[in-house]
Amino acid sequence: MGRSRTIRLKIIGLLLVPLTSMVVLWGVITAVTASEGLELREYKTLWTNLRHPAYKLISEIQRERLVSAKLLRRAAGSSAVTEQRTRTDAARDTFRQLSSNSKDRSEEIRTQVDAVYTQLDRLDAIRGEIDTGLFDRLHTVEAYNAIIDTIFSLHRHVALIDDIPIYEQSRVVIDMGYAKELLTREQAIALGPVTAAERRLFTQIVGNRRFLIDQSLTELDPVLRDANVALITSAAYQRMRMMEDQIIAGATPAAWLSTTEGLAKSFNAVQMRASEMLNARAEPVADEVLNRAFMLAGLCLALVVVSIVFSLRMGNRLSKELGALRLVALEVAQERLPDVVAKLRKGEKVEMPELSVASTTTEIDDVGQAFSTVQQTAVEAAVGQAQLSEGVGHVFRNLARRSQTLLHRQRIQLQEMQHRATEPEALEDLFKLDHLTTRMRRHAEGLIILSGATPGRGWSRPVPLLDVARGAAAEVEDYKRVTVEPMPGKRLAGPVVGDVIHLIAELIENATVYSPAQTPVIVRGESAARGFVFEVEDRGFGMSAEELADYNERLASPPEFDLADSDRLGLFVVSRLAARHNIRVTLRGSPYGGTTAIVLIPEEHVAEPEDPAPAEEPVRPMRVVRSES
Repeated sequence: MGRSRTIRLKIIGLLLVPLTSMVVLWGVITAVTASEGLELREYKTLWTNLRHPAYKLISEIQRERLVSAKLLRRAAGSSAVTEQRTRTDAARDTFRQLSSNSKDRSEEIRTQVDAVYTQLDRLDAIRGEIDTGLFDRLHTVEAYNAIIDTIFSLHRHVALIDDIPIYEQSRVVIDMGYAKELLTREQAIALGPVTAAERRLFTQIVGNRRFLIDQSLTELDPVLRDANVALITSAAYQRMRMMEDQIIAGATPAAWLSTTEGLAKSFNAVQMRASEMLNARAEPVADEVLNRAFMLAGLCLALVVVSIVFSLRMGNRLSKELGALRLVALEVAQERLPDVVAKLRKGEKVEMPELSVASTTTEIDDVGQAFSTVQQTAVEAAVGQAQLSEGVGHVFRNLARRSQTLLHRQRIQLQEMQHRATEPEALEDLFKLDHLTTRMRRHAEGLIILSGATPGRGWSRPVPLLDVARGAAAEVEDYKRVTVEPMPGKRLAGPVVGDVIHLIAELIENATVYSPAQTPVIVRGESAARGFVFEVEDRGFGMSAEELADYNERLASPPEFDLADSDRLGLFVVSRLAARHNIRVTLRGSPYGGTTAIVLIPEEHVAEPEDPAPAEEPVRPMRVVRSES
């Protein structure tokens, strides 16, 4: 009774968890959607209190830059400069007053506004340098440029809005406003004859402005583009472009100032109209977003209430049926299924325990039947896999044995043909065929090893380890790249010679395959405290630390052979052979960037060198072959 009540409470708790999540999600969706609407409304507030006074401040600073340039060229008096500075100070004070209310909105806006304040504080210092004659025309223009650039940076950050169309158009309108700023820079630089440095700066600004206008016009929507296109195609603008080309060429057009002043005013008017239109677009979008947020919130709240009522009613019924299903599943998992698995491992016939639960809920009944089906399928799959593995092993072994017999007969015939051959070319071809036969024999032995059997190739007497290394190199396709260095005269016990040759050959072949064709593969051998060590070193691209760890783990603990992993047959063969004779194979990085395979043969398989014997006909141990049938 207590267990049933606990299950009921857990089910109700589990059902209430997603419901709680739904409530939280409803609150988050409502808050996010409402915040989007409020951000759209804030866009209009920022335009009124920040961006619009910033645009007015930019216009006044542009005029002050122009009149200061005139003063330095003796084209304006100090009274005109004083009047313009007064207007600039008024615009600066207005901006400070209105922007102070925007500094508490976000960290990013506060940072940008503070950056503008810092630049505006430099105005008095710039004016003092101009009045004392310490600034030339070029430095004067650049000093005012730095202030205006900071204000435009403020525009770009404040114009961020979640409505993508409005944001994209705002960005383009700001770029068009900056194009007007570049025009006023040209105007201030080219008031009269220009120096070489001024001409270079003028040329750069002209190119930037033209590129910016061409790029921005393609991104404006038709309503905003028409006014800009009308201005760009006007006769005054075309006349101004001709004057720009003349200034770049070294001339000084007489009507430059009047032409650019009219265009600057037109640019400013078009830009302000576009900004006001975008500001007007944001308000209805904000209202729509807020209305959608309220409708979505109400709908979600109703769904949450209905879900809670339904979940509480379903929880009581499901708890009873799940309690019964739990008891039956525990019986199968703890008693009947372990017995089935134990019998299967012993090779005995098994019967699949069925899972039966009386339930009025179709879903619970289906779960019980599905669970029983899964268990039966798993056991059947395990049985089938065991039978398949055993059958594949038999196939490997039978095919390899047949191939061994044919290859043995082929090698005998090739040896007889080599003895009868007299022409060097024919003899060389026979040697190549003999080498291919040796490689085919090794591949056949690999199939036998994978099947779990033992190859028939072996030696009755110990063989020098140097000959073992040479024999392994001879069984590799690219054997000409393999260099077997001199090594101690110790010998390898005859019963393990064939397997060690095969193991070393697999490692040498792997080294030749995974290294450039022009690089050598070095085979070394030396005595060790616990036996004898072979090293197979290539100069390829090497492996990562993760790959080395994975391969070393497989070599230390031979995995079950996987038919789908045919690319690693050599790895399976090496690990099987190493485990059979207690040989340890380790891979590590090579100083040359490649990989070094280290093979440690236990001392029980290593014999001391043979005592020197009287000179006699040398013996070729690698040609001694026992029955391979």
